[in-house]
Amino acid sequence: MPNLITRTTLRCVLAAMSLSTLSLAAKAESTPVPTAAEFEQCKLNLGEKAVAAGVSQATVASVMADVEHLDRVIELDRRQPEFTTTFADYLNRRVNDARVSKGREMLEQHHDLLNRVTAETGVPAPYLAAFWGLETNYGSYFGKMQVPSALTTLACDARRSRFFTEQLIAALRIIDEGAIPAEQMEGSWAGAMGHVQFMPTVFLKHAVDGDGDGRRDLWNSLPDAMMSAGRFLQSMGWDGDYRWGREVLLPDNFDFSLADGRRLPLSEWRALGITDAFGHPLANEPVNAALIVPSGHEGPAFLAYSNFRVIMGWNRSEFYAIAVGHLADRIAGAGTLQSPPPETQPALSRKQVLELQQTLNDKGYPSGKPDGILGSNTRKAIRAYQKAEGLVADGFPSEQVLGALGVYTGT
Repeated sequence: MPNLITRTTLRCVLAAMSLSTLSLAAKAESTPVPTAAEFEQCKLNLGEKAVAAGVSQATVASVMADVEHLDRVIELDRRQPEFTTTFADYLNRRVNDARVSKGREMLEQHHDLLNRVTAETGVPAPYLAAFWGLETNYGSYFGKMQVPSALTTLACDARRSRFFTEQLIAALRIIDEGAIPAEQMEGSWAGAMGHVQFMPTVFLKHAVDGDGDGRRDLWNSLPDAMMSAGRFLQSMGWDGDYRWGREVLLPDNFDFSLADGRRLPLSEWRALGITDAFGHPLANEPVNAALIVPSGHEGPAFLAYSNFRVIMGWNRSEFYAIAVGHLADRIAGAGTLQSPPPETQPALSRKQVLELQQTLNDKGYPSGKPDGILGSNTRKAIRAYQKAEGLVADGFPSEQVLGALGVYTGT
């Protein structure tokens, strides 16, 4: 049972939180927004850099003349989610009956195209549909931000200027090559574009002309978008002979410290008593896999193959990679998870994660510099603490762990 935290304990915990830890949560908001004059000068500087990088003077002059500072972009860039997302909430929002049904419909409607992409890239059609579904809900929403203005706004902001300067120059090159007119280049606030939400640098390197019209148009040409997605995944090493991974069942008294990212042959996982989700023995295939327990020992478990890492090359999130794989399975005809993730686990606030990280560091379990993000270093520190305390070492910040560390999780 989770530890009960009294109001007195809560007051002590809050009083003990260091000012330096709390200040990290507001660090992103402290970067000043440029004045109008500074923004205009920044535009000129960026235009010069784009010309030096090979973009035509005519394109730079035309596009940058219409660029505006978008306050909304800065607001979204500064916004940090107040609470972390639980795996249950993440998966249930993204892999639901409506999205599965639409994915199956798209699989049938675009059968010839998707199979052509599969034949040329090795990426099965259900995975292409899954990426498409997660990125833009099958092309129903690309984002409404003017990409040149959004990227210029971010390039003129001190926080990540170098990265977004590179993205802006890439976007100008895309316009310069005639892929799309500047006024039609719409996307997300951070510059992701088209059916599959490529960033401009990814577009330049991996987008292809899939319909033979001489242009790479990821907004208006589904053949271009799907073939580009397939080529991108292929370039990262997609293995067409195997799936992304699979849900598995773990034996009683399993050593969850093995879910630390290590990759073992299926034969070794099988010898440890792991079966598929229906209790059948794992296949005797020469495949290495990592065990992932995104909700801790109380939730589902997955063995992730090499294609899982390819998916994470698209988006560096285990939740995202599992969602892509599971949605692809569902689109291909599979059912829901045999062990659904528990929906009662708490969504931690960033302040609580910061406090957790600081507390682990203070107790001698290094989690790195506190940043409010539950990353691999934090989970490693939790796992070390759990092992030392005789708890299930799954690296998950359960209420039991949080209570033992004095991190309040109530409302």
